[in-house]
Parts: sequence; structure tokens; C-alpha cells
Amino acid sequence: MARITLRQLLDHAADRGYAVPAFNISNMEQGLAIMAAADACNAPVILQASRGARAYAGDRVLARLIEGLTEMYPHIPVCMHLDHGNTLSTCVTAIQNGFTSVMMDGSLLEDGQTPADYAYNADVTRRVVEVAHAAGVSVEGEIGVLGSLETGMGDQEDGHGATGKLAEHQLLTDPDDAARFVADTGVDALAIAMGTSHGAYKFSRKPDGSVLAMHVIEEIHSRMPNTHLVMHGSSSVPEDLQNIINSYGGDIKPTWGVPVEEIQRGIRSGVRKVNIDTDNRLAMTAAIRKSLTEHPAEFDPRRYLKQAMVMMQDVCRQRFDAFGASGNAERMMPIPLEKMAKRY
Repeated sequence: MARITLRQLLDHAADRGYAVPAFNISNMEQGLAIMAAADACNAPVILQASRGARAYAGDRVLARLIEGLTEMYPHIPVCMHLDHGNTLSTCVTAIQNGFTSVMMDGSLLEDGQTPADYAYNADVTRRVVEVAHAAGVSVEGEIGVLGSLETGMGDQEDGHGATGKLAEHQLLTDPDDAARFVADTGVDALAIAMGTSHGAYKFSRKPDGSVLAMHVIEEIHSRMPNTHLVMHGSSSVPEDLQNIINSYGGDIKPTWGVPVEEIQRGIRSGVRKVNIDTDNRLAMTAAIRKSLTEHPAEFDPRRYLKQAMVMMQDVCRQRFDAFGASGNAERMMPIPLEKMAKRY
């Protein structure tokens, strides 16, 4: 099955009331684990690479990896997505390497650290939309700045994220701004700020409405019911994985992620793409620590990486099921990019 665009995938998800997990990848083992889980669940999937992943693995390697994964599982619709692009050129080079969707994160300036104003964000995102849509490629934009409502601080992950203290109006997307931004840019999906952040240390306690503002999603959805919303930084940081890591020599401090039931609440209010990275990192780390501790003489990476893939597959399967994506792979036929371009 050919690769699918984000727009077609999220349109299907909206029609059927589910969300698609977007899993970050930077190596072969992650890709194999995600695709094995998608196959087991008969689910479509979004594979996404950040600028950090592209620098780590290289565009040529990532492009060939995705090509190999789609050939291994031809019946699974796969969207290849750029996570947090910072410039038009970053997005264009992703498109040149086979990405069917790009994110232009104009909520920050080109340095990926300094919060931008509305005019900058709308202008650079609109220019990316013009180029991408001409090629049939989808675009995700972002309005608001990811960060913690507990501390007021931005988040830094993989070299991307606001630094320093942020005002509450920056950390919470304004519904009026969201509606204006979609109209001004023509994005296919919109990431919003409502208290989630990247990495493992999202909340110091189980989150409630004061630090995880799910009402923002509901307000925006009520204003724009046909806009596909995106939750970033939405790993749940499972306690059992934290415990395994710490039981085998790790030092993960007490932390809480985004509860799955809160994500499901978001799905009922228009969330169609949910970004997951930390949970898979924790799963692989837990399995590797356990394997090497129990088998200290082992030195063949294939042995412990195989265990890591098994544990990561379990996490991915859980997310496919919880978000309602399972069973939907066979219900769609990807539209070629040239035909998508004619729809814009």
C-alpha cells in the first residue's frame, strides 16, 4: 500500500471518531516495533522524525528505512511526517526525501527556542502550506507554545522547545487565535498548547484541570468542529516502565504523564493525531536494562534489542487500541500525492 498523507488519514479518523498515534522514530528497531504493532492491530500509523532524528540517522537512511518498512507491510497505510520543522527549507528537504506530511512549528522562531508572534507564525506557516500543497503534501501548524502550566517554563527536547519563563496566554492556545490561524494559513491539522510538554517530566503529580487544560481542546473544537487537532507531548509515562528501569539501575525521578483517559477525552473533541515518543523510549530502555542486568555476559546487541522491540510493541499496541485506530488499516486506500494536490 502506498504512503498516505496526513490529511487523508485524519479525514478518515474524523469520520470514524478515532485518533492516530504518531510515533517518533530515529532507528531501525523503533520502526520495526511500530510496524509490527500496526500489523497486529490492523491500524494505520504515523511515523514521524524530528530534526534531531534526521541529524542522527540522516535523511537518506531514514528515507530508505521508511521505504523498507512500507514494503514489508504493504497493507498498512503509513504517513511519514516531519515533527517540528523550523523553516521552509527544513520542510522542503523533508518533502524531497519522501515525507507525505510536514509540521511547520512557527510558534517558535527559526532557532527553535524563542517564542514567535502571531504574524511570524502565520506567515511562515502559510508559505510552507503553499509549497507543500502544490506537491499534495499535508501541513500541521502550531498555535501556542508547549510548556508546563505548573512551572510556567517551556520545554526542551531534542534541541527544540522554548527556553525561559512563559506567560499563561502563551501556554494556552486562544480559541480566537486558533480559528484565525487556520483561516489565514490553510493548515490540515493544528497542534495546540494546553499544558502538555515533551519528555518524561511533564507533571509532578497526577494532572488535573489546573495543569492539563483539556477544556481548551473542547472550546476550540466547538468553534472549529471540522479542524483536525493534535496533542503534542502526550506520552503517559507508565509507572510500570519507570519501575522496571529503576529496578535495574536506572534513576527516573517520580513523574506523571498524560493519562490515556484524558487523551480519549480529547479524541471525543476533535483530536485526531496524538504524539508519542517518551513512552517508547522508556519501553526500550526498560527492556535493555533488564536484559543486560539479567545476562551480564551478553554482548550481542541483537539479543537485547529484540527484547526492547517486544516491549515497545506492547506500548504501541496499547495506544492503537486505546485511540480507536485498530481495525482501520483495511478501510482506506491511499490517494496519490498528485491527486491530493488537485484537491487543494
